[in-house]
Amino acid sequence: MLAQALSASLLGVEGVPVRVEVDVAFGLPSLTIVGLAGSQVQEARERVRAALRNSGFELPARRITVNLAPADLPKDGTAYDVAIAVGILAASGQLPDASRLSTTALIGELALDGGVRTVNGVMALVGAAQAAGIGQVIVPAGNEAEATCAGAIDVRPAQSLGDVVAHLADVRELAAASAVAAPGLATTDVPDLADLMGQASGRRALEIALAGRHNMAVCGPPGVGKTLLLRCGEGLLPPLEDEEASEVSRIYSAAGLLDRRRPMVRRRPFRAPHHTSSTQALVGGGPRVRPGEASLAHRGILFLDEALQFRADALDALRQPLEAGTVTIARVEGALSLPARFSLLMAFNPCPCGWLGSTSRRCRCDEGQARRYAARLSGPLRDRLDLWITAEEPRRLELDGAEPSAVVAARIGQAWRVQRERQSVANGERGGHVAGLSLLLQTLLQRRGTRFRLSPRRLHRVAGVARTIADLAGSAEVMSEHVDEALHYRPEAAT
Repeated sequence: MLAQALSASLLGVEGVPVRVEVDVAFGLPSLTIVGLAGSQVQEARERVRAALRNSGFELPARRITVNLAPADLPKDGTAYDVAIAVGILAASGQLPDASRLSTTALIGELALDGGVRTVNGVMALVGAAQAAGIGQVIVPAGNEAEATCAGAIDVRPAQSLGDVVAHLADVRELAAASAVAAPGLATTDVPDLADLMGQASGRRALEIALAGRHNMAVCGPPGVGKTLLLRCGEGLLPPLEDEEASEVSRIYSAAGLLDRRRPMVRRRPFRAPHHTSSTQALVGGGPRVRPGEASLAHRGILFLDEALQFRADALDALRQPLEAGTVTIARVEGALSLPARFSLLMAFNPCPCGWLGSTSRRCRCDEGQARRYAARLSGPLRDRLDLWITAEEPRRLELDGAEPSAVVAARIGQAWRVQRERQSVANGERGGHVAGLSLLLQTLLQRRGTRFRLSPRRLHRVAGVARTIADLAGSAEVMSEHVDEALHYRPEAAT
């Protein structure tokens, strides 16, 4: 006898509908799962056997074939367990009325006692079911809050396989999930700009970088406040818009990092991976493609402290997401794109010992060491850094009465609103013409570019930074002083 059940598969951070086809036929007792099923899916055979037995059902002593369609889509994870178990019950006649299976998607992992356990990526899986026109989805009770954030679909949380079967047989209806109110922003221990000693130029550059979603590098000797300055950026970002929050939450759900008590992420991500991170950890990948730090920083900040200690190939792998806002991972089965639009903030020392150019200590590195160290940051990646600051050593220990983060964050939020109304995207994300740049200033910029040997990409990024400076100043037009300040943040123009 043949039966079908509906489920969904996680492909990167997106969900794809999957049809679970079960055939129970005469032959030697066996349970075979086909359809490019990975190791975790193959292990479902043992989980399903034990769960059926401990839930009071029988595993037919027949030849059972389970096909996960489409068969050319690689599948992994444990979200198919419930659908496989219910399909076996329907195909063997233990679920007499299987009419609900055509309109209900089943998502969840089975425990050996028949309980339904939580799985990762429920937001994407439920979204895939909704996009396929499925009217109802049964999810683990632990994923209830997350599932209700996925869209307008009838969500039914279940504790056990017995509850799922009783619901499908119209014996005992599962209660509908209640919508979860969007929580307030979680409080975090974020440093304030007012606590930072000195670094007036760095504060200004950080404000410009975040106001236009530009990329920024800070170079300087140890202990001058590079890391503290850039960590202040976390407290300067406006909260996520509703559509952005849904994107980010889906990524964190797929990565298994979502707080199930607060399933909707509202604070912009601030990711700070360790410098020992691999290329795969930074941009994503693996046998079962998972989002990396670049995707986890989507719509927020990726902060690389001691950036030149990272592997050179890992740093160069960031070039594509910085340019396109996505990470494309190629596999034999095809290419997969992960969202990765973020502002890159980097901090590093000028040489291995850290004291090159310092006025307080002597550098112990020879010229070759310093040159090789700086070369770890390739030219194409330098091209994509819009602002470059050399952090100065504070000349006094007391605080200098700088503006607090709340004041700077208000200006950044206003600049974002101006850019959204004018062009829908931030200046740092705009690839075409820069608004408000007169022909005279374009000519001036071209001359400066020739003088300082700036590439066309760098010239365009200087123009974008000048546009952001004008937005912070409340100017509809880009002025020559805005261009001059933007050029000040290019190391070529500063030398």
